[in-house]
Amino acid sequence: MPDQNSANTSLLCRAENSCLVVIDVQTHLTAAMPMKVLARLKRNSIMLIKAAGILSVPVFATEQYPKGLGPLDPDINEVLPENSRRFEKTCFSCAEADNFINELSNCGRKQVILLGLEAHICVLQTAIDLLNAGFNIFVVIDGVCSRQRENYEAALQRMCQSGIITCNAESVLFEWLRDSSHEHFKTLSAMVR
Repeated sequence: MPDQNSANTSLLCRAENSCLVVIDVQTHLTAAMPMKVLARLKRNSIMLIKAAGILSVPVFATEQYPKGLGPLDPDINEVLPENSRRFEKTCFSCAEADNFINELSNCGRKQVILLGLEAHICVLQTAIDLLNAGFNIFVVIDGVCSRQRENYEAALQRMCQSGIITCNAESVLFEWLRDSSHEHFKTLSAMVR
């Protein structure tokens, strides 16, 4: 029987080995997104941010040039854990933001779960850079978006071709829980109803 910590288990998210990165969900960017898609992104992002707080999964949040693109969306900002790490940046890849890679590495966790905007720019570049830096990357497909659907679809295709794992928010949540006997199962599973 294979060891539970074998390479194959790295294909499933584990709360004790995960970090959650919320990329550039800012007011001026969200205003440009299709309303239905944005509502899905916010619902799933809020669910995973809250779950991360309960399960002690470190949370990182970035803002792309906030003077021009505005602050984090208030609904997202409100649920970020107090101890979340925040970064302002002008580079598109979070990996190039000052001290981001160092802070991420210092967590001692290899799985990075990505949410945010825009799938084909900041999320894509971050995912590829972090993969190249040795992290195991999961992109939450119902927690990222772009202004145009074709850009979103092209980004997901390119990420998959690069070896990045795509998943959905519920999968991440239940992989973090692993078992219905988990002490937080009732609280967290209620978020998907």
